Amino acid sequence: MSLEQLGNIEVTTVSKEPEEVWNTPAAIYVITQEDIQRSGAKNIPEALRLAPGVEVARITTGEYAIGIRGFNSRLSRSVLVLIDGRTVYSTFTAGTYWETQDTLMEDINRIEVIRGPGGTIWGPNAVNGVINIITRNTEETLGILASGGGGNVQEDLGGARYGSGTGRGLTYRVYAKGFGWAPEYHPDGDDYDDWHGGQGGFRLDWNANRRDTFRLQGDVYGQDFGERVPVTTYDPPTTTVIHGDARLCGGNILWNWRRVQGEGRDIQLSAYYDHTTRNELNFGDLRNTVDIDFLDRFPMRGQQLSWGFTLRFSHGHEVEVVSGLTFVPPQRTDRLYQGFIQDEIPLVKNRLSLVAGSKVLKTNYTGVLAEPSVRLLYTPTSTQTLWAAYTHALRTPADVERDFNLSSFLGYASNGLPIFARFSANPAFRSEQLNGYELGYRGLASSKFYFDMSGFYNHYGDLFSEDLLGPAVIETNPPPTHVLIPAQFGNGLVASTTGVEVAPEWRPEPWWRIRGSYSFLDMHVKRGTNSKDIGSAPIVQGSSPQSQVRIQSGFDLPKSVTADMQVRYVRALPALQVPSYWTGDATVQWAASRHIRFKAVGQNLFQPHHEEFVYDPGSPAGIRRGFYGEIEFHK
Repeated sequence: MSLEQLGNIEVTTVSKEPEEVWNTPAAIYVITQEDIQRSGAKNIPEALRLAPGVEVARITTGEYAIGIRGFNSRLSRSVLVLIDGRTVYSTFTAGTYWETQDTLMEDINRIEVIRGPGGTIWGPNAVNGVINIITRNTEETLGILASGGGGNVQEDLGGARYGSGTGRGLTYRVYAKGFGWAPEYHPDGDDYDDWHGGQGGFRLDWNANRRDTFRLQGDVYGQDFGERVPVTTYDPPTTTVIHGDARLCGGNILWNWRRVQGEGRDIQLSAYYDHTTRNELNFGDLRNTVDIDFLDRFPMRGQQLSWGFTLRFSHGHEVEVVSGLTFVPPQRTDRLYQGFIQDEIPLVKNRLSLVAGSKVLKTNYTGVLAEPSVRLLYTPTSTQTLWAAYTHALRTPADVERDFNLSSFLGYASNGLPIFARFSANPAFRSEQLNGYELGYRGLASSKFYFDMSGFYNHYGDLFSEDLLGPAVIETNPPPTHVLIPAQFGNGLVASTTGVEVAPEWRPEPWWRIRGSYSFLDMHVKRGTNSKDIGSAPIVQGSSPQSQVRIQSGFDLPKSVTADMQVRYVRALPALQVPSYWTGDATVQWAASRHIRFKAVGQNLFQPHHEEFVYDPGSPAGIRRGFYGEIEFHK
């Protein structure tokens, strides 16, 4: 596609309705199917490295820390993640388990990344951004696809898909995939993090008539996930580090109906059921989630009005594996009730418009809360966009903050009693707050040069903290009698972030394209008034890189050969003692015929291994230099 055509791509994440990138008052970046294939990425987190302002750090083979505009963490607490509109953000741990978010990469149509809050449309937890993975309509995946290969890090990879139709507006596909990853580099020799799994699923699209379309899809998966975790027990008093395989499995089914009633007028109704089972080495979570979502959009007196509601119920059963990590009560149902209304008001026809709206929500842990937003869009030409926005967004409490008890054995006192520190459940934990201000521009300087820039200032309140509650006490239950240092998760931190993201693209020749991105983040986290935080502010502040750089060059060569190379730089993470690093990837593909394609990929090429993030106990994993080859057949 030309640069202008890329700007004409229709996206849905900003408003839940198709709109061109040019007409989007938000910092949005679209990762296309072609981008994914040419990058050599074989899972969703690796594909997200292509988006500016997204912090992607690999912790171990299967664990990732992914953040947007700061607050990077193992579970991406401030980022809402969706797959075809199905929320995969966990209300249990307040975040996303990236290792279980998967599909056949060839079936992804695009990944829409919103940098900045999206709570007015999507509700709580879309604080710093939204990542929406959208798969292809089954009309685009007819026939047979089979692929397989492997390498030194990604030892095994393979997938197959079959798509067909009835000729009466109904098409479908079924797929299956499997993978096996070798451990990363561990200086202590504890190669615990091998990762193996498989997944299968289906999708059915039906154009029933000119007005009604239906979609039904589902997935199932199972994994053996190598991990290393600390385990605390009271009797005997000990904290040890163990390693082994976590057993992860789950499945989901989603149904969607859309009726087009005229120009700018349609309704949508979606529902899904999701089951996940996480049997980890130190706890277990069995969770069933049901979600119903409704959207109505219609014009009114020259304006475009949208409203809708969501009902979500997520029942969790937490399994106690060790005495140092418990939930009280062990079973609960998380509830979310939310509605929204949004109005798009044209101020100057085809040039200036105002988008204003608010989400109103209630959960089992909160009263009624609001997430208002105001956005201004100015399009002086068909290929230029200037926009500004203010948003108030929330991250609502999760089970790990309201019902979670975590203990750690520290040693023995002079009187011989064991000493434990414990973070106890906090039934008064409040929602985290954000007030965000954004300004952005995107446009074509010529048919060969595209420029996208956004800046932001965010102010946060009531952020997660680790609070010391008072002096040590003697506790007899659970036995044995021990000294307890009491602590609790609280809302004791405040923060501000300022930053800019730049993403230009240049097409000097039809066969050559150069892309780049630069992201700068100035982040300040400190204790709030009367905070009892024990010192987590520097860790939060120092876990996101201050700057990132990516340069990518792609060539369309003779004989149906493509070559792509990218270099990326990530600044140091001082809180985790992770140094800055440069590394690079390269992908070469050859379409040997209409039906067969070969691919060779090198990843993390600049050094034998490098660190990106620290989360697991023990020595940090070094992300290894990797190579893999793949052959793909399609007909």
